Amino acid sequence: MARAIWTGVITFGLVSVPVGLFTATQDHTIHFHQLQRGTSDRVRNRRVNERTGEEVASGDIVKGYEVGEGEYVVVEPEELDEIAPGRSQTLEITDFVDLDRIAPVYFGRTYYVAPRGKEYLKVYELLRTALAEAGKVGVATFVMRSRQYLTALRADDEVLVLQTLHWADEVRDPVEELPELPSGRADRGKELDMAMRLVDALSGPWDPAHYHDTYQERVRELVRAKAEGEEVAVAEEAPRATDVVDLMEVLRGSLEQASGTGGKRSPAKAGSAGGKQPSAPRKSDTGRQKQSAEPRKGSAEPRKEGTGPREQSAERRKKAAAPSRKAPPKRGELRELSKTELYQRATDQDVPGRSKMSREQLIDALTGGGSGRKKKTAAA
Repeated sequence: MARAIWTGVITFGLVSVPVGLFTATQDHTIHFHQLQRGTSDRVRNRRVNERTGEEVASGDIVKGYEVGEGEYVVVEPEELDEIAPGRSQTLEITDFVDLDRIAPVYFGRTYYVAPRGKEYLKVYELLRTALAEAGKVGVATFVMRSRQYLTALRADDEVLVLQTLHWADEVRDPVEELPELPSGRADRGKELDMAMRLVDALSGPWDPAHYHDTYQERVRELVRAKAEGEEVAVAEEAPRATDVVDLMEVLRGSLEQASGTGGKRSPAKAGSAGGKQPSAPRKSDTGRQKQSAEPRKGSAEPRKEGTGPREQSAERRKKAAAPSRKAPPKRGELRELSKTELYQRATDQDVPGRSKMSREQLIDALTGGGSGRKKKTAAA
């Protein structure tokens, strides 16, 4: 069972309820140890006195604020605790506001709030229900680990949720900080209409279980493959930036691609381990996408299932991905494949040096136009 990282009292008006704070999320990032290259020797960080070079025990470390060059005001941890508002034990709600009035940039970390004891369940549930019925969040402050936090307390289905907020002076002004921003809004026209249609075609219900951290999955695969002496496919290069001149053509091609799923995109496509994010077609590919996504005049006949652009493309990719024992595949067929699929074919055909090849080099090798493939002997 989880342990509370902070305990105290929520107060609103004259009402108070003892609570505990619990982390709502967990980190699934793969963590590596630091080693000296060429050895299995761990590299560790130590706290050392920069003048003497000697290691300092944590109990002998105090905080110092520099007021001049080499001149510090020393502050003990106990002194910080003594001046903390409410002696670090009170989470005081001062205001109730609409949640949608708080800009997303202000939100920080999320915590679950639970009552400390069955005798406080009624007051806890009273506060949760009141927030839910009013559609409000409670703005509160509290101190944890020598730092004061601004927070938003909101009602979830069964629990109170606390989200830390950035203070106003911690949020940067994008107009002042960013080098380039549009001077006005996009004009209403064909480009905006098509972009809106694309957004609608790719829209779907929010289901967080459909999304996965594909980078961490690839890191685990890298570690597994290296441990077993296997080669690992290199990730595909990032797509090129869209040229303004080709914007309409790229939007039309994207809409045709999205229309292949019946007008609605399944959220699972966005984050599955094997799926790719939908991206605009490259300029060289748009010539193959001449069919307009807009309904043609006088054509009321519905498209037959399995004959749309995506289905046709998937069929071509399937044929090209299937290993052939006859003639080498044509370059056009191979260009339908992703780099991962090209790498898999190169692995099946034992192409040497494939792990370091670019997409074009893999195509050259598979069509016999690049470095020669390693011939398999009859004995193999």
